[in-house]
Amino acid sequence: MKLRNRISAALLTLILVFSLGACQPADKTDSAVKETAKTETQNVSIDNIPDYSGKMYVELNNNSPDFTSKDLKSKSYESYSKLDSLGRCGTAQANIGKDIMPTKKRGAIGMVKPTGWHTVKYNNVDGKYLYNRCHLIGYQLTGENANEKNLITGTRAMNVDGMLPFEDMVADYVKETGNHVLYRVTPVYEKKDLVAKGVQMEAKSVEDKGKAVEFNVFVYNVQPGISIDYKTGESTASKAASGQKSTSSKKSSHESTSSYICGNSRSKVYHCPGQRDYEKMKSSKYLVKFQSEKEAQQAGYRKAKR
Repeated sequence: MKLRNRISAALLTLILVFSLGACQPADKTDSAVKETAKTETQNVSIDNIPDYSGKMYVELNNNSPDFTSKDLKSKSYESYSKLDSLGRCGTAQANIGKDIMPTKKRGAIGMVKPTGWHTVKYNNVDGKYLYNRCHLIGYQLTGENANEKNLITGTRAMNVDGMLPFEDMVADYVKETGNHVLYRVTPVYEKKDLVAKGVQMEAKSVEDKGKAVEFNVFVYNVQPGISIDYKTGESTASKAASGQKSTSSKKSSHESTSSYICGNSRSKVYHCPGQRDYEKMKSSKYLVKFQSEKEAQQAGYRKAKR
């Protein structure tokens, strides 16, 4: 009887130990948490977006993002959706803080081929290349570079004229204040298209509950003068721009082989030998070196005007 009681007591002790262990919270000591989210559904339907009319973006929901008060946290993190069955990116979300911003120069991303990607040039496109590998969450915000879950096929206009001003707004605020900005970008596709019709960009400054930064916009994935087949990524020039298309196999007459190209990681502008600010950029803390104009353009940079 005594032996049976001792066995029962031992079993009860083991049950209590395992029960208490299961209730212990996971120990997360990192200040910034990276995670991969499940593939997110689109927050907005393309059917509810007005047709492009010359402006690169349109405000949604009175420019108010669809975040809840529970979403506004002061801990930095970043989250990227799994690629869907077609290999397309989903929603990317981050709570931007200075602790997850990049501390090193941006590297190459040419090895990533997002859905619908075509390397094609037009003379009427700034930088020639129609498509950029567009970061959903810009490199300057989280330091994510060649992450296939964060890169989509986007036009030069969408990348530079549409998305970049909003990214700069967020980056400048975080750097100046040390506060956080909740930030979410969702590519919006029509049915099984390989190229997104555009992206929904949402942001809200956390500590002041949106007083400094708050927006909810749809940025169009368009390029003036170019017609795009979003199902495949194929493109054609309009009549005014006809005859200006060329493939990447033709070397740009402006490519330099004797000296490297100086890129500015902050402004996403590159300078060639002989241009006004070329020598000045060599000593800049924002310097990024490229072997050719082609490499700089594929990285999303545009050429300096002077």
